[in-house]
Amino acid sequence: MLSLIRVKNFAVIDEVELELEPGLSVVTGETGAGKSILVDALGLALGDRADASAVRHGADRAEISVLFECPPGHPVLALLAELGLDDEDRCLLRRVIGAEGRSRAFINNQPVTLQDLKRVGSLLVDIHGQHEHQSLLDTANQRALLDAHGGLEALASDVAEAFRTWRALEARLEELRGGNAQRDAELELARFHAAELEALALEDDEPARLRAERERLANVDKLAGGLEAAIQALYEAEASAHALASRAGQELDRLVAHDEALREPAELLANVEIELREAARALIHYRDRLEPDPARLELVESRLARIKSLARRHGVTEDELPGVLERLRARIAELEAGGESVEALEAEVGRAQEAYFAAARKLSAKRKRVAAKLAEAVTEQLPELGLAHGQFDVRVEAKPEERADATGIDRVEFVVRLNPGMPFGPLAKIASGGELSRIGLAIEVVGADASPVPTFVFDEVDAGIGGGVAEIVGRKLAKIAASRQVLCVTHLPQVASQGRHHYRVSKLTDGKTSRTTVRRLTREERIEELSRMLGGVEITELTRAHAEEMIGRGGG
Repeated sequence: MLSLIRVKNFAVIDEVELELEPGLSVVTGETGAGKSILVDALGLALGDRADASAVRHGADRAEISVLFECPPGHPVLALLAELGLDDEDRCLLRRVIGAEGRSRAFINNQPVTLQDLKRVGSLLVDIHGQHEHQSLLDTANQRALLDAHGGLEALASDVAEAFRTWRALEARLEELRGGNAQRDAELELARFHAAELEALALEDDEPARLRAERERLANVDKLAGGLEAAIQALYEAEASAHALASRAGQELDRLVAHDEALREPAELLANVEIELREAARALIHYRDRLEPDPARLELVESRLARIKSLARRHGVTEDELPGVLERLRARIAELEAGGESVEALEAEVGRAQEAYFAAARKLSAKRKRVAAKLAEAVTEQLPELGLAHGQFDVRVEAKPEERADATGIDRVEFVVRLNPGMPFGPLAKIASGGELSRIGLAIEVVGADASPVPTFVFDEVDAGIGGGVAEIVGRKLAKIAASRQVLCVTHLPQVASQGRHHYRVSKLTDGKTSRTTVRRLTREERIEELSRMLGGVEITELTRAHAEEMIGRGGG
């Protein structure tokens, strides 16, 4: 249910906030007061096109917010959850239009695309009137309305699922047909890479060992020179560390006889002398084995270069290269065992296609039966709505097989004939705005319980009618409002008297600027407003009595 409309700096409205309730709400006002501005604003909040002309003169931006209270289980709650925009059972749509013409859309205070705004809005409000936002003109909505009227949604959903299954299998078949060659090419390449790595026979820690060996072989001269200096300082020079430690030890050995406290440092020094000698011997042994080996260096350099090249090719580090071979072997095994039979998949595609067309033909047959009943029921409503010669029909025509889609094999279109002897034609070409609204009203009366949309808006649904027909229009609106929220912009008292809630639109001006206000009327104010709509320049007590009687008959 639409519970709140807030409009700021839109057209001639500076700021209006309107709280709405269930049932039938009517909006009236003087000609030119801007009764339809609220509908225009609502259309923008639901995703209609916007431009800078929507912004009130002198303002930086226009802002329209509409708040809905969604009943549990309503389809819009599932859509909001899918989009990550859910907020318990509330849905706040907001549209901001800048003076430069740019607009932004929000759902539950989160920015969204205009497409998402339209998707959500289409589940919340259906507008009938002389405006761009008319779902009745959309053939997709006409098909959905036909399915809803006949209770065919489940079958239509099955058809859509069968179509998706068929097309998914077809796509897989095409992928397989083109993929076999691709799989063979990938298998050949994987085998080539595996053969390269097997020929390399790389061990797990080999790259690190080879880098260490290369560092040693490439720096033999530096190592030799450094070792010689170290051995001299440590052992072979006259004042080497070993010689100095030995002399110091001899001195301490002589002094121990005089002070036993020197024995421990003397023993420590003796151990140092032994360790210095062992270190010197190890260095001498290393020096004696150290020889340049250009051939070995060249071999190491070549192997490291090969390792580096293969590592770069596979997008890994040199140390990670040994693990690549195992992954390649696993992929080769997968490719060798993973070939799917084209023939088996072709048979599966054929079965899925047959299942789709069987379900689609079943849906088509039921649509045709429902179409005839819907056309008859709506046609019966039209004379009461001032379309004395109106005839409504629902065409269900077969589409070419190659154009079959998730909606089935039918092209559904609502057509109408309003004058005898004239051909049937599409609603958009045959019906005027007011006539279209009344046709929409007839459809809604016939299928009021079929649509999931909780709020209907009728703008100037009574255009071109009067008297008894107008009262019938009002009663039919009230009938729809028994199960749905209805908002009707009207200029006829017979329609306005049927409303449970009445709002008056007024235009105020100070001679320089104009602004539009909207206010909910009390019962006494409703009598005055209907009296104005009934009477001429002067409102008499008789007019007021007539207005009060009309409100009473309407249940107000």
